[in-house]
Amino acid sequence: MEQVKSYNNFTFYNPTKIIFGAKTILQLRNLIPKESKILMTYGGGSIKKNGVYDQVKEALKEHTVLEFSGISPNPKYEHSMKAVEICKKENIDFLLAVGGGSVIDATKFISIAAKYEYEDPWDLIIKKFSGDSKYEPKAAIPIGTVITLPATASEMNAGFVLSRESTKQKYDKFHTLLFPKFSILDPETTYTLPKNQTINGAVDTFIHIIEQYVTTNRNTRIPDRISEGLLDTIISETPKVLENPKDYSARANLMWSSTLGLNYLISTGVDQDWAIHQIGHEITAMTGADHAKTLAAILPGMWKYKKEQKKEKLAMMAERVYGKKEGTDDEKADFTIQKTIEFFNSIGMKTTLSSAGIGKENFNELIKRIEDRENDLKAPPLGENADIYAKDIIKILELCDL
Repeated sequence: MEQVKSYNNFTFYNPTKIIFGAKTILQLRNLIPKESKILMTYGGGSIKKNGVYDQVKEALKEHTVLEFSGISPNPKYEHSMKAVEICKKENIDFLLAVGGGSVIDATKFISIAAKYEYEDPWDLIIKKFSGDSKYEPKAAIPIGTVITLPATASEMNAGFVLSRESTKQKYDKFHTLLFPKFSILDPETTYTLPKNQTINGAVDTFIHIIEQYVTTNRNTRIPDRISEGLLDTIISETPKVLENPKDYSARANLMWSSTLGLNYLISTGVDQDWAIHQIGHEITAMTGADHAKTLAAILPGMWKYKKEQKKEKLAMMAERVYGKKEGTDDEKADFTIQKTIEFFNSIGMKTTLSSAGIGKENFNELIKRIEDRENDLKAPPLGENADIYAKDIIKILELCDL
């Protein structure tokens, strides 16, 4: 008798406190000890235009606050190391990231790099699969966040992604020390987001969910139903905020969807893919393309190539997210692929490799980068079954639209 597939064994842990709602930034004053010496990190200065900076400074007027700005999308190791030096020189004992996932990711790296005892903190990332405990963080400066761009869920998870310009590498790192102590989510902070950032955030969130949902069917009804609800929310609410950027309800739904999409709740007991993200990271490192654009370009080709393996879940998505009840699993799987492409296009996200700066002439370079990644990190092959090798990635790229 064939054993029925069910949940993988799991441990769920998430200690981050969430403060959600309008006008919640002022609660910062009670979340960070008065005696703390804070380094506030942020990006290019948009928080000074939308009022978030003033709200944070008002909340922390009785605290000692230093500032570190200029964190870019796809945050860089070289720039982050400048903040590490500030932390050491000024004896910083709390980090406050104000911005989106890039700001939070850089700040997470800063938090462990400032406490790293050895020469090059990049080793914390590049040697994470070495098995040597020397390359695992032993301590971190505590972090809090004020989120202004929902996309990555970095405000409620234990991971970050960082790029190193000198080597054109872009890798991730996960450790329980990287959970923020708290995160403030005020949907009003997203009212002034540029349209392209809203679109990127929605697509990034959507594909985070896909990487955990469209895998093996293990009869994991609870995370599956939550995932479907989140996908449905993104499909319904994204057009609303593009039409009316100050639609508080729609903004709130998107913001909370983003957080729940990668705070480990929907990954409980399921197989996880992440091949789309790993390929996307290499494209961004090559071309500098927005992360979401790389994901949208790779997704259709990945699904077409892995359709047999993912067919049950693609069919389930057709039924439960897109409402297609009739037809074979093959027909439903194809329907899901087409409807997802149509949704992305409808909100202004192209699903072509050229939109991510990639053409056929770049395929060999991209494959070499992925092979180098596996060698550098001693990482396994990609996919939920660790069965995606360089020869497979070529075929996936050929199934993507140019």
